[in-house]
Amino acid sequence: MRKKIIEKNLKEVLLEGGAFSRALFEFDLEDRIEAYLESKHEDGDKFLFVIAEKSNEIAMMLIDENDEVHVNEDARALLMKLWQGEIYKSNIRLFMPDMVNELDKGNHYFVGVKVAERGRKKGWFSFPRLFS
Repeated sequence: MRKKIIEKNLKEVLLEGGAFSRALFEFDLEDRIEAYLESKHEDGDKFLFVIAEKSNEIAMMLIDENDEVHVNEDARALLMKLWQGEIYKSNIRLFMPDMVNELDKGNHYFVGVKVAERGRKKGWFSFPRLFS
């Protein structure tokens, strides 16, 4: 039952434009920014985003290529810009089952995004990871 609630809340904030929790960001993510930055640099990620869930509230953080931290709605807007149009929705739906499983376990859902050079075209790909 809890997984269904988490999934509903994730869909609401990530796909339907619902509100995130600033208090959850401050309580659960803000103190870990340095650890996320370190991981981003170690892995050579261009961008990194983290989702947290507690008590049916969702918070999100995205660290951009310049190590600027974007929170909640700003993070979602930037991720939507990076994964333009239907790619954003498709990726969120693809990652949704793993997000739900990890958040249900009390972990954060953590994804590093890299840029791959393919001839003259650039392609985006992501590596979902866990951080608790």
